[in-house]
Amino acid sequence: MIRDLLQGKLGFGTAPLGNLYRDVPEKEAIATLDAAWESGIRYFDTAPLYGAGLAEKRLGEALSGKKRDDYVLSTKIGRIILDVMEDSSAGNQGNKGKLYEYGYKNKIINDYSADATLRSIEDSLKRLNTDRIDFVYIHDVAQDAYGDEWISQFETARTGAFRTLTRLREEGVIKGWGLGVNRVEPIEVMLELEEAKPDVSLLAGRYSLLDHEHALQRLMPAAVKNKMDIVVGGPYNSGVLAGGTHFEYQKASPEVLNKVEKIKNIADRHHISIKAAALQFSLANPAVAAVIPGASRPERIAEDTAALHTVIPASFWEEMREQKLVSPYAPLPYDQK
Repeated sequence: MIRDLLQGKLGFGTAPLGNLYRDVPEKEAIATLDAAWESGIRYFDTAPLYGAGLAEKRLGEALSGKKRDDYVLSTKIGRIILDVMEDSSAGNQGNKGKLYEYGYKNKIINDYSADATLRSIEDSLKRLNTDRIDFVYIHDVAQDAYGDEWISQFETARTGAFRTLTRLREEGVIKGWGLGVNRVEPIEVMLELEEAKPDVSLLAGRYSLLDHEHALQRLMPAAVKNKMDIVVGGPYNSGVLAGGTHFEYQKASPEVLNKVEKIKNIADRHHISIKAAALQFSLANPAVAAVIPGASRPERIAEDTAALHTVIPASFWEEMREQKLVSPYAPLPYDQK
């Protein structure tokens, strides 16, 4: 389990540093990572998909002067970055379309086989300029990436990546593995398999203030039962819970914006930030080991750190429940005090 190695519950997700949405200057990207380190963050998550290797290279540069034993590192497999360049107008950047149009222009192919898993890890080690990766997530084996074909991709991963990563864990090459997805169903299916014994899975956007009902039904209890940690990615749902306009990597709908406004109004009345509510809500579930918001500006790190330590009155959560803005079954921070 990853929680046994973490020094804190706040990690850093590097998707924005792959030039998600915008062309992030190199100095700004490194300054953001330096700010995360200075704030005490010691868990960093990345992936080849983020800017076709750009986020991994930036993370590797920022951590190059740090002692390797002082931090926990995770990346993902499932995408192979080729040396071949492609026309950015084709939008062929994995399942995220043109979201990384400002990243590297290398062509990306999807492959969850055993050989591709080993190659992906080897390539990531080079980009990260490190000798080891602690945890490896199998990236985007889900409906949002493949539609009806996700089951066949999952099966390729089951016979390829699952077994390869299990072997690497047994050999001590990595400390653990699991899925890194934006949907709950693949993790539920994985936990039902007798042969798969994952240590941790990264669930992005599905256990947040805006979207948690589905995960509460089966996934979170199953994770606890199977002693598999959950790392929550995307706690701000692509930014809409942090003052942005994106939800699920797209422009937020009027319905989503209306719900966010309701939450914000309650937060304002209780003199807290919506960020604080979002982070602490995700961490209140016993299945959750850490939350990893992303950032591309140094000042956002201070905001996240402050949000984590904000004292939220019980009256805020009571009003959220009364207004049916959180599930009556969701564990809340004040329930644990």
